[in-house]
Amino acid sequence: MPPGPARSKPELWLGAFTGFYRPSAEEVRLLDPVSKFLYAARSVILVISAQAAIIAGLLAAAERRFHWLEFVLVLLGFIAAHMISNLSNDYFGYKRGHDTPDSPRMRYTVHPLASGVLEPRALASGMAILALIGLGIAVFFIVERGWLAAAFVAAGTALLLLYDAAPVPLKSIGFGELAVFLVWGPLMVGGGHAMIGGEASSGAFLASLPYGLGVMSILIGKHIDQADFDSRKGIRTLPVLLGEAAARRLNIATIVLIYAASAALIATGRLTPFAAVIVAAVPRGAHALSVMRRPRPAAPPEGYVGWPLWAHRVCLSHNRLFGWLYILGLGAGAAWPSVRL
Repeated sequence: MPPGPARSKPELWLGAFTGFYRPSAEEVRLLDPVSKFLYAARSVILVISAQAAIIAGLLAAAERRFHWLEFVLVLLGFIAAHMISNLSNDYFGYKRGHDTPDSPRMRYTVHPLASGVLEPRALASGMAILALIGLGIAVFFIVERGWLAAAFVAAGTALLLLYDAAPVPLKSIGFGELAVFLVWGPLMVGGGHAMIGGEASSGAFLASLPYGLGVMSILIGKHIDQADFDSRKGIRTLPVLLGEAAARRLNIATIVLIYAASAALIATGRLTPFAAVIVAAVPRGAHALSVMRRPRPAAPPEGYVGWPLWAHRVCLSHNRLFGWLYILGLGAGAAWPSVRL
């Protein structure tokens, strides 16, 4: 159900995190300030950061190193950083003239500035609050974990800024997809595990790879969908550099590699056999592969939500399910960690 004045504020806030990119700018302008900010920050995609934090926590729990306070702070820190990244991406896209009325970004959901949903002052205030939350969490972990935390904070901050805020952003020279893999894989899962448990682990970094690949597939799909527009604007994402057909093949390989890497981790004892529950996501993954084997249609099917996103939508849908199943398998593995092949 799209947002509307008849719904309570908690329902509106929850609705910003669920479904797909649905509300129009006209609908969002009628909402309360918190709802406006949540929709403008594309909160529907924040599930991937929440899943990364949960995966990190379960890996720490399997080693009997789980600490609740550290887990909650990692979860909040990841979500705050992701919201800052989304808003920063939109701010710089708008300032550089990329987010124009004909851009894909303006069509699938509200833009905080170009759609007039947020005033620049409100955007700056919201980002400042998020930055203070993130800074407080970073200071806590640096005091508690020392240089290890400082290294992860520095790497994460650098990639966040280099992705879209640098004079030559990573996403405009074909490195944005790799950056996303590193952030949602080794940095969030591996680093989050180290912050929660107090110790870095090669097993956690290896276990982060399937999930990092899944998030990378989402971005590759998105950049495939908007490759024509990006090419005209001089934004050289990986699909622009490779060409659409090669990019679709790359994303097919990426999704296949998610399951190959998971199988290898189970076979070598890095993950418990419970992680094999991810096979329940294979049908959705197969659907994503079938979509990417063909060029995007010229127009959306009747009733389709989120156009012009096409490959992005099926990859996001697949990764959501894969992520929750991966979490289920890791949860069982944390309960019975001695069960290994």
